[in-house]
Amino acid sequence: MRNVVTSLFYSLDGVVESPNLWSGFDEDMGGRISTVIAKQDDVLLGRITHDEWAAYWPTSTDEPFASFINTVRKHVASTSAKKSDWKNTQLLGDDVAEAVKRLKATSGNDIGTHGSVRLAQSLIREGLVDQLILYVMPAVAGRGRHLFEQGINPGRLTLSDSQVTRTGIAILTYAVAKT
Repeated sequence: MRNVVTSLFYSLDGVVESPNLWSGFDEDMGGRISTVIAKQDDVLLGRITHDEWAAYWPTSTDEPFASFINTVRKHVASTSAKKSDWKNTQLLGDDVAEAVKRLKATSGNDIGTHGSVRLAQSLIREGLVDQLILYVMPAVAGRGRHLFEQGINPGRLTLSDSQVTRTGIAILTYAVAKT
């Protein structure tokens, strides 16, 4: 069984929405992201993240993520999209949870979820996330969507790794206990 690894930028006040407005980046964080994506064969994206990223990443030179996201198999959760022109992209269909369960049952490495807050919440709610990586920024967003909103309860989280980067970004990796 493959693992779903959900990675999100996270503000000190728990906001995960629009990290471009409040997040940072440094070489230590880049190294950790490189390690995480090197273990992923597939990526799950929500439609909004897909649409934003499909407009940006195909022409980006921001490495190593650009090469990774442009070549990895991408699976998009959407009830409105009918197709995607982004290379190696397919739609998950109407029953996202069932599609992710089938994908987890295939052979391969980790399945990543990057950004895609609503999708991440749905996967947590369905008990499909195995590992949660929070890149906690030394910033207060002030407003925006929180990961753990009402009804989003991952159960017991066990800290399996932590690192603080040179600019104060805390990278917290949690194993999600199955109930």
